[in-house]
Amino acid sequence: MQCFFVNFKCHLGRAYDVANALADTELASEIYSTSGEWDLMAKFYVGEDIDIGRFVNANLHQIDGIERTLTTLTFKAF
Repeated sequence: MQCFFVNFKCHLGRAYDVANALADTELASEIYSTSGEWDLMAKFYVGEDIDIGRFVNANLHQIDGIERTLTTLTFKAF
């Protein structure tokens, strides 16, 4: 399995809407509200054969209220 995180910048006042819509997809293993530049952060696991960029584009960018995303790939958990 591949693990990665996505940070979400939401349109003003839409963070809870985005979080609920994201939770409804049941794709993220965890979703957090955050402080600072990003409004939300979610953790994802996908199979080794999945193209992460395509996954994000096809499944996450369609959620209404998202202004932009930042995807962080992970390598090894300690």
